[in-house]
Amino acid sequence: MPHTVEEVMTRDPVTLPEEAPVVKAAKLMRDRGIGDVLVVGDGRLRGLVTDRDIVVRAVAEGRDLATTPLAVLCTCDVVTVGPDQDVAEAARLMREKDVHQLPVVVDGRPVGVVALADLTSSHAPGLTPGFTSSPTPGGLGLEQVPGRAPAPA
Repeated sequence: MPHTVEEVMTRDPVTLPEEAPVVKAAKLMRDRGIGDVLVVGDGRLRGLVTDRDIVVRAVAEGRDLATTPLAVLCTCDVVTVGPDQDVAEAARLMREKDVHQLPVVVDGRPVGVVALADLTSSHAPGLTPGFTSSPTPGGLGLEQVPGRAPAPA
């Protein structure tokens, strides 16, 4: 049974520079079949942008997807873990923050991503078979991370 995040994380996370246009993130998400991209500046994690961010903060607001930089849309207060962190701690953070994945960073640089599925498939201590991290009304889903501006009504 794995004990550290490094044992279960996905290495080489998908990243884009903070000045990259929104359309580049959307195409990358489509091509890779993913729902979010880590946003970096000078190699350091600056935030995370989700497919929902693109819809709510760019498309719905009529922004130019070819010129709007990811820095405008991304969540900046992203909860992260280190590769040496215990998987039970990562599971606790996911449950507490109600998120499905956590960027894994070393000295501020993203080195991987640990997803809820990684933890449940490895039977991480602290996760029961019924554990989920689904957003609930009023809860903190990945699209509602603290520090992010609220989505327009």
